[in-house]
Amino acid sequence: MTRHKIRLGMVGGGAGSMMGNLHRMAAAKDDNFELVAGALSSTAERAAVSAQAAGIPADRSYATFEEMANAEAARPDGIEAVAILTPNHLHAPAARAFIERGIHVICEKPMTANLAEAEDLATLVAAKNIVFVVTHSYSGFPMIRQAREIVRSGVLGNIRSVKAIYFQGWMADLESAGANAGPVWRTDPARSGIAGTVADVGSHAFHMARYVSGIELDAVAADLSALGSITTLDCEASMLLRFKGGAKGSLWCSQAAAGHTNTFDLAIHGSKGALRWSVETPGELHLATVGRSPEVLTPSSEQAEELGHWTQMGLTGLEHYFAGFAKIYEDAAELIVAYKEGRAPDLRAALSPDVKDGLAVMRFVDAAVRSSRANAAWTSPD
Repeated sequence: MTRHKIRLGMVGGGAGSMMGNLHRMAAAKDDNFELVAGALSSTAERAAVSAQAAGIPADRSYATFEEMANAEAARPDGIEAVAILTPNHLHAPAARAFIERGIHVICEKPMTANLAEAEDLATLVAAKNIVFVVTHSYSGFPMIRQAREIVRSGVLGNIRSVKAIYFQGWMADLESAGANAGPVWRTDPARSGIAGTVADVGSHAFHMARYVSGIELDAVAADLSALGSITTLDCEASMLLRFKGGAKGSLWCSQAAAGHTNTFDLAIHGSKGALRWSVETPGELHLATVGRSPEVLTPSSEQAEELGHWTQMGLTGLEHYFAGFAKIYEDAAELIVAYKEGRAPDLRAALSPDVKDGLAVMRFVDAAVRSSRANAAWTSPD
């Protein structure tokens, strides 16, 4: 796809980081990117150790993202894109540092720690006209993209309801053990931002509901709950959704759901049919339409080949997750190359979440928090 490997930098994701390894593996697939620089950890010493392990030259390991942005922008062979994998509170300042220097950004979700940062970032991206991709990873799953195509083809008719759940149980494990959250940044308001679970996994659930259905949120009535022994941030949320055009929905997310590791289900109902998908069987998309027997759709031969790459690497059971991330990096590469060549990108590359999607998610998170504070009053994200 690319004429040369895109020079990539990375902020965060140092030694011991699962997400760091995941991003590096996704970026390396198909030889689209070459990791050449990084500010991988919070201290220069740890950053140097992480850089060596990742194959980054010692002179391109930086103590801070500010130092990295300045130095790489000044190099003739400086990075062309940067992946930001830090805790939420650093997403916006790190992204801004690179955007202002014309460097494309691949950013972990949620895009920012609060809505004001998201709005400012969206304005800056538009002004600088750079590529900005948010790694809502499930949007790269083969069957999720197929579900999106089915909805847009009109097979389901008019969308009437969208329902999503996302359950994890790691906070319940901490509570049961009588432990506190310790240094986990997701439970720290200073690092997580305005929300906890709603920002972490609720953002995935909402993005998927919007991504597949193609409809926009009109209002939310949310009830957020915290486990005081773990964090003051929300650990669970139940909410009703109203979409523009009349569709209704619900979203329930929790990281204190005892017994759950990673449960994520999405259902969309229309006037002519319905779709149902679960992360527990990610290679199956259940389709039911009026007058026909229900179907179970599975990946195409091309998609199966992509999944097979990760299976062969010993990632059986996680191949959809790795393939999803790799697809987002593949899309990002095409968007960056098209930008450089002054042409329109392949339409499929535009399926990856961008800054507008990141902003829509943060508007949802902000509205959910405001609604809960107002006793679950219906609250608009606009």
